[in-house]
Amino acid sequence: MTSPVPADTATTTATTTATTPLALAPDQTRPLADIWARYRRNRLALAGLVVVLVLVLLALLQPWITPHDPFEQDLLNVAATPSPQHWFGTDVLGRDLLSGILYGLRLAIIVGVSTMAGSLLVGVTIGAIAGYRGGIVDAVLMRATDIVLAFPFLIGAIVIVQALGDSVAVVIVALVALGWTTAARLTRGQVLSMREAEYVEAATSIGASGPRIVIRHILPNAIAPVLVYAFTSIGVAVVAMAALAFLGVGVPADVPEWGRLISQAIPQIQVPDRQFLWMFPAGAICLFTLAFALVADGLRDSLDPKLR
Repeated sequence: MTSPVPADTATTTATTTATTPLALAPDQTRPLADIWARYRRNRLALAGLVVVLVLVLLALLQPWITPHDPFEQDLLNVAATPSPQHWFGTDVLGRDLLSGILYGLRLAIIVGVSTMAGSLLVGVTIGAIAGYRGGIVDAVLMRATDIVLAFPFLIGAIVIVQALGDSVAVVIVALVALGWTTAARLTRGQVLSMREAEYVEAATSIGASGPRIVIRHILPNAIAPVLVYAFTSIGVAVVAMAALAFLGVGVPADVPEWGRLISQAIPQIQVPDRQFLWMFPAGAICLFTLAFALVADGLRDSLDPKLR
């Protein structure tokens, strides 16, 4: 016959278990040095990170390193081929193309990061509430998410921009309004898989509130796939902005945005010595999205639980 456990011993054990839920959370015990070591082994991801850092630096320094005013027009020097005076040539309005691309880079960083931050704020909040509360709350929030997800992204963005007017801020609002759904679904799935974990039960047993449990214990361990998506979404947002500008909506017509530069170069696309008009801005879009995709790929591998 097993002797009963003394009351004071049981109380001490329960208190110790309940007050140390973070010790049981797997991702929080993983040192950042280990994550960096895994990331560093992926040479493509490391190259992508270097390119991203260079692009961010160029965007920050853009007002001081552009050789010409990106808005200044020289109608006597339209679509001029690359030269020592204009390294990338001039666009169809006579503006320095290199200066325009650097300005477009600054704009891309602003729109991409702002859209990513807004989408994560909305999506993670909705996904966390749906996953933790479950039941009717989960059903209502996920059906609303499905409705937004089913709506054609580009058409929806055009409708919002046309309704609110052309501006960079409106483009960000439109992309956030339609781009939060993936973050919501990712977060919900992670929260659903973790809300029954032992460290969550321990936090519940000591009276921690629902918001505290989600913010302090669940989200830090559920954020890995959302973080990977965040870097991918920056490139997606920039491509979406370029697509809107190419179609003539979103960014004002006088702003040297990459999609707008390509659109203005379309009438010149069959002229042999004017291919640079679309190639340089198109190359900037490709380099930008590829760099962020490589960073996201490296984060996915370094944060993969199977590699621990």
